[in-house]
Amino acid sequence: MIIGIDVGGTHTDAVLLSSNGIEKKVKVSTDSTDLFHTILSGFSQLLDNIDPKKIKRVVISTTLTTNAIVQQNMNPVGMIVSAGPGIDPASFKTGKHYYCVTGSINHRGREKAPVNKMEIEDIARKMKKQGIEYVGVVGKFCVRNPSHEILIKRISNKYFKKIFLGHHVSGNLNFPRRIATTHLNAAVFSLHKSFFEAVKQSLEEKGLTVPIQILKADGGTMSLESSMSFPGQTVLSGPAASIMGAIPYAPENQDAIVLDIGGTTTDIAFLVDKAPLLEPVGIRRGQYKSLIRSLRTDSKGIGGDSVVRVKDKELVIGPDRKGPAMAFGGHEPTPTDALVVLGLMDEGNLQNARKGIHAIALDLGLTDDEAADQIFKKCCSIILKKTFEMIDKLNSKPVYTVHEFLEGYKISPRKILLLGGPAPYFAKKIEELYQIETVAVPEYSVANAIGAALARTTCEVSLNADTEHGIVTAHEEDFAEPISKTYSDDDLIETAYALLKEKAINSGADPDNLDEVEVVEFQKFNIVRNFSPRGKIFRTKIQLKPGLIKGFEKVLQ
Repeated sequence: MIIGIDVGGTHTDAVLLSSNGIEKKVKVSTDSTDLFHTILSGFSQLLDNIDPKKIKRVVISTTLTTNAIVQQNMNPVGMIVSAGPGIDPASFKTGKHYYCVTGSINHRGREKAPVNKMEIEDIARKMKKQGIEYVGVVGKFCVRNPSHEILIKRISNKYFKKIFLGHHVSGNLNFPRRIATTHLNAAVFSLHKSFFEAVKQSLEEKGLTVPIQILKADGGTMSLESSMSFPGQTVLSGPAASIMGAIPYAPENQDAIVLDIGGTTTDIAFLVDKAPLLEPVGIRRGQYKSLIRSLRTDSKGIGGDSVVRVKDKELVIGPDRKGPAMAFGGHEPTPTDALVVLGLMDEGNLQNARKGIHAIALDLGLTDDEAADQIFKKCCSIILKKTFEMIDKLNSKPVYTVHEFLEGYKISPRKILLLGGPAPYFAKKIEELYQIETVAVPEYSVANAIGAALARTTCEVSLNADTEHGIVTAHEEDFAEPISKTYSDDDLIETAYALLKEKAINSGADPDNLDEVEVVEFQKFNIVRNFSPRGKIFRTKIQLKPGLIKGFEKVLQ
């Protein structure tokens, strides 16, 4: 048996799955001030009368790091950054405790100026006195040679609890995004660590000792232990869970829209022949442009519990949420109340719902039913307007899926897949208004938790080989080995695959689920000096693709 938990802004969904299908599912209210006890409540209800020894896998999707970034609720961290000539790292300042230092590495990985050890010692002592516990260290060409980052860490290690190094973030070259990503990992680390250690401890007290997996923004999972080094990868794991939960029901050889309509927001994504779109560079959230690999999603601040009001004789819905719908004990009218008044939802208190909608109807000069219908239609219109804007934006650029790069491809969805509690009600109305096939996926109310539970481990490896220097490196993985002048394309791919397999297993992957490996980038350059060949440079990137684990096909029937 396996467990999947998805923590949303309004509700936390939890499912217990076996090879025979869904054994149990629960939905609890999310307490954003105490997510630990929210998740614990979901676990407790799932495990009631269940032998913990039967549980083999636990996957959690959480809004914890996303909320911390959006709300700027992050601990102050230090940054030590070096670039050398040609660029001023001060342009990418992330906060008050940001220090630009001497020392530089060039694009081939050769040292141009050494690290000033006394300078690093002085900066470390200064930050220590200021109460800084977590620090990021980034050099411009650290992916070609991380020696300066490693030395800076060695000098300043005794002053801090943990130091994050830029060359561990990604094998891609992008100095500004590497700085932002390293800063994010350091900034959310203590929050991430304390939360998941508390969850792990509580589960152990219940006799549940299986490895805990965390859902990442790219729709794959990593082990709890791995997430301690890369907590920023859990940003946007919620929308990723929705996409993974929709993939099994997407049409083949067609484009599809995925809408997860929650209580607070609606998450929007797209599938091309069942493959999610990918952010080609990395997540952007607020001021942070990162190298965090992510599925392409966006959100609109409208959901079933969004506040409905009238302003200047115009109906306004969201983006704020002030508790549950009036039908469920809230104090402000919402789209959920409109559904209750229209008779589309049987749950909830009809009298309370009608009271809220009646106030809106008076302001608009409509009957209660007319006002409720207008609220419902406007909700659908707002969501689809945002969706079509995303399509126009996507079609103005090349399209990347998790499998391939599609030059000149134009997304033209012919089906909409809906998830979330109100999915079946919205499906009918959206199809009626927009004449596009719209369906609520099976188990729509907990499909995101199912997606999290069934997601397999993902990872990627970037490898560089230089036959002139006689070395092959994957600095992101702390890997370097000597090579001969005869090192070939096949040797490079073989080395990359071995590193990827080791990384995947260390991240919690099932050795039997490692067959979805693909090369996503390959480059080869000849090194020529004075018209004479001196060697070759090879670069490749391979990945374990996002997808679903085997053995649970009945869950998706």
